[in-house]
Amino acid sequence: MAVVILAGCAGPSLEDYRDRTPRLVPEQFFEGELSARGVVKDMFGEVIRTFDADITASWDENGVGTLDEVFRFDDGEVQTRVWTLTPGDDGYRATAGDVVEPGTMRWAGNTIHMNYVLSIARDSGTIDVRMDDWMYLVTPDTLINETTMSKWGVDVGEVVLVIRKQRQQP
Repeated sequence: MAVVILAGCAGPSLEDYRDRTPRLVPEQFFEGELSARGVVKDMFGEVIRTFDADITASWDENGVGTLDEVFRFDDGEVQTRVWTLTPGDDGYRATAGDVVEPGTMRWAGNTIHMNYVLSIARDSGTIDVRMDDWMYLVTPDTLINETTMSKWGVDVGEVVLVIRKQRQQP
C-alpha cells in the first residue's frame, strides 16, 4: 500500500510533455524584449505580493544566453536578476548573482523545468529557498510559469506569472 501512496505523490516528468505543442525552443522564446506579470503567494496560498517585470534576452555566438530581468513589486521594491544560461550536456546551466545553487534548464515539448536555490532578502538577512520552476508555452508568444518555493523540504510559497514576448514593430 505504501508504494501506491508514494507513486501518487510523484510529480510530473519532462517526458510527460514531450509531444505537447507549441514546441518550446528556449533560444527562440527567450530572445528580445519580454514582459511578465505575476503574484507571490505564501505557504497558505494567499497572494502577498504582485509584480511586473521587463526581461531583455539574448544569445551570443557560443550559445550562451543572458536574461536581464527587472522586477517591480506592488510595495515599491525593485529587484534585478541577470541569468546566464550556459550550454551543457543536459540542457543549460542556469546561474545568477542571487542563485546560490545553480540549476539546470531542461525542456521537452512545450515545457521547461528548472530547479535551483535562490537567496531571498528579508528584514533579518537572507534566506535560501529551493525554487522548482515549471514553464509552459501556451501560445508562441505566451509562457506560464509556476514556481514552488520550499525550505527544508516544506513548501513555503509559490510564484505564478505569465511571460509574453513583445511584438516587434515593423
